[in-house]
Amino acid sequence: MALSGSLGKKYKLDKSEKFDEYMKALGVGLVTRKMGNAVSPVAELNKDGDEYTLTSTSTFKNVVLKFKPGVEFDQETPDGRKVKSVITVEGNTLHEVQKDPNGGKETVIDRTFTDDEIKMVMTVDDITATRVYKLQA
Repeated sequence: MALSGSLGKKYKLDKSEKFDEYMKALGVGLVTRKMGNAVSPVAELNKDGDEYTLTSTSTFKNVVLKFKPGVEFDQETPDGRKVKSVITVEGNTLHEVQKDPNGGKETVIDRTFTDDEIKMVMTVDDITATRVYKLQA
């Protein structure tokens, strides 16, 4: 499936594995981790020309990522970290590399879109977390 088939569709978090361990490895505090684990965000991908917009909406925080594939941009993560990110499009997958400009950790996030879900695989150090979002009817 091409990524274009997922544009404009809304996907809600359905299940999550090792997300707390992932956040802990990034130095996210206990209160923020509890909030992050408690919410079920809704994700939506759109495209305007050569720029993509990935939106994540929840009761905890709303995040809007605007990016052009392969172009580095400044990003504030949902937990407040400031990173440099590059997102590339590989088939139906958004491949994101986040780097801490202050010499901190590098994170890799792959979001693979199918007809009815987004599978998000996040890796930092030796921790890999998976979050699955299901298409909303």
